[in-house]
Amino acid sequence: MHTDRMLDVHAVKTDDLRALSPAELTELAAQMLAHITEQSRHITEQSKRIDAQAQAIKWRDAKIESITFQLARLKAWKFGAKTERMNAEQREIFEETLAADQADLEARLAALQGERAAGRGAPDKQQRRQPKREALPPHLPRVEQRIEPEDTRCPTPGCGRPMVRVGEDISERLDIVPAQFFVQRQIRGKWACKCCQLMVQEPAAAQVFDNALPTPGLQAHTAVSRFVDHIPYYRQAQINARSGVHTPRSTLAAWGGHTGAQLMPLYEAHRGFVLGSRVLHADETPIALLDPGRGKTKKAFMWAYARGAFDPEPGVVYDFCAGRGGKYLYEYLKGCSGTLVRDDLSGYDMVLSDENLVAACCEAHARRKFDEFVKEIAI
Repeated sequence: MHTDRMLDVHAVKTDDLRALSPAELTELAAQMLAHITEQSRHITEQSKRIDAQAQAIKWRDAKIESITFQLARLKAWKFGAKTERMNAEQREIFEETLAADQADLEARLAALQGERAAGRGAPDKQQRRQPKREALPPHLPRVEQRIEPEDTRCPTPGCGRPMVRVGEDISERLDIVPAQFFVQRQIRGKWACKCCQLMVQEPAAAQVFDNALPTPGLQAHTAVSRFVDHIPYYRQAQINARSGVHTPRSTLAAWGGHTGAQLMPLYEAHRGFVLGSRVLHADETPIALLDPGRGKTKKAFMWAYARGAFDPEPGVVYDFCAGRGGKYLYEYLKGCSGTLVRDDLSGYDMVLSDENLVAACCEAHARRKFDEFVKEIAI
């Protein structure tokens, strides 16, 4: 062997070592030491990577176990025995939070399980069955997004022929356009005859109340948000402010008052329609009324009057009262005739003294007495 050629540590054989000179042996030993050092460095780095992966797997498995436990606890609380559940009022408060928490935990659990399956190089055999999604309502408008390849020629090298469209996949997702303010401009042209010195212009479109800022659509939206969706005026003001529209609470309240005044004829017509039924049902429910200056609420009542169950056209009308005395019923039902279905509240006596109204007892209240009687006998 010659010292001017490079010695290969992997190619040298045992018989070759005898023919090496001291200088070549020294060179070979240096190469072997460098190789051993490089191998040690690779082994150390690989050991660190293995330790890091082991820690990551351990953390992921612990996270999966924790999330699985939390899901089981949520489901146990949701579907547990009725005796262990909260009452209806408490449950209503937390139902939305429960649904959000469950969806969040399931999404995180699916992501972690996907990472674990990807790390193992094989799909997870125990995939959670997804519930069948209901079809979106057919009456909603469809906004189509067409997604097609930029180049419809065959991408195979050496081909490049035009491809033929053989089908499509359609998926539907629910979207929304948030409420958007816009300014409605009415431009009324003026037309003049120079010969006759005459000018013609169409009158302005009718509004719910004149010289007001909101259109009927905005008034209806404000009233529905307040009295149907139960969004207070101060929250509506905050919502409108996000769109850069300044509507103080006092302004929204004024709009509500004007809208209510304009709706009074419609209310009176509906009231006459309901109270004109041959059979009328009446009942009241207590509601909490703010009592300024006392720092608490007092009890008020909302009376409901409904047409008979066998009337071809149903109808319900409501009357807010500060109490449940007979004077409130007498004033509201003055002039009515027919049959009044009611419970045994003494306030109805003043109304039923009128010869035009005939009393009828509520079967639900009557059944309650028989049910209590049967339970007493059983005891």
